[in-house]
Amino acid sequence: MPASLPPSRRRAGGGAPAPLRRGLAALVVLPLLALAACGYGSKAENDSSDQKIAAGAQKTDGLDSVKIGYFGNVTHATALVGHQKGFFQKALGATEAKYQIFNAGPSEIEALNSGSIDIGWIGPSPAINGYTKSDGKSLRIIGGSASGGVKLVVNPKKITSLKDVKGKKIATPQLGNTQDVAFLNWIAEQGWKVDPQSGKGDVSVVRTDNKVTPDAYRSGSIDGAWVPEPTASKLVAEGAKVLLDESTLWPDKKFVITNIIVSQKFLKEHPKAVEAVLRASVETNKWINAHPDEAKAAANKQLAVDSGKALPADVLDPAWKSITITDDPLAATLDTEARHAVKAGLLKQPKLDGIYDLTLLNKVLKAEGEPTVSDAGLGVK
Repeated sequence: MPASLPPSRRRAGGGAPAPLRRGLAALVVLPLLALAACGYGSKAENDSSDQKIAAGAQKTDGLDSVKIGYFGNVTHATALVGHQKGFFQKALGATEAKYQIFNAGPSEIEALNSGSIDIGWIGPSPAINGYTKSDGKSLRIIGGSASGGVKLVVNPKKITSLKDVKGKKIATPQLGNTQDVAFLNWIAEQGWKVDPQSGKGDVSVVRTDNKVTPDAYRSGSIDGAWVPEPTASKLVAEGAKVLLDESTLWPDKKFVITNIIVSQKFLKEHPKAVEAVLRASVETNKWINAHPDEAKAAANKQLAVDSGKALPADVLDPAWKSITITDDPLAATLDTEARHAVKAGLLKQPKLDGIYDLTLLNKVLKAEGEPTVSDAGLGVK
């Protein structure tokens, strides 16, 4: 991330479409709608982070631990850096910050629902689907974390312009995931037709796990991919070219890629612990934006711990620059993403009222002298 990049905490909604109308009956997500996001890691073991419990520290909310989930992915930079630099542990005092690393949205939502984690960093589609499938009872989005970091990258020998995408094989991470929905919406805006379930049509949408997408590109089985970082930069390192940065399609070039969620039960029973984690998140984001190079190194160090392998500079550097770290959940863009999924035929009209509870985040921001953020009319009443 460039050193000149300021913290992004503006109110959501600048130019984005209005929220979904209230009063719509909550409907079930189509069974084939995937919840996955795009991670690379595995379960976290003992690591070399700066996580230490200070002498004389007191437990938060009387808890022995708070269980935090995230993906081993640069779009989850707040969690990576907050873990590595000990910001979460510092905020929680004598309450231990425990971590679990996920590769896909469904497993993180399942862990949240079962109580295996209390708070998690996750993409917008899993948050929407988890909330909708539980009839609004499972989770709340309590903060933002990152914007951007998604690109259409292509084989320059086969595709030299956007119109050349027609008739080609383009990978997305998984049926119905955040990037899959975005690509299907972009295809529709070009006037092309694709069956959302099979991926067949004017463009062949090939659902491919991010971990194997570079191999698929090398073998020639795909001509490009609409993917998040660091997969996009991994493909560029293989000779692909960036044809489109998704941020250019959004007002102010901002759209949510990572949110913070919490189980409603944990939020109700342990608001002080939730506030402590949010305070640490805000502190981490401020530190990342003030120290981009040190933050990038810290994130990569934690990635190496979580996945067993750090990212090379030719992948990490461009990936890091394309992501904006923000406390703002950019709620209006999540609402837009949900409507894109409905338009694509992957989601029945959801009732998203109440998916956000930004009360504690705005309390923390006010205490820090920062502007509060908006829930775009989708907050608890």
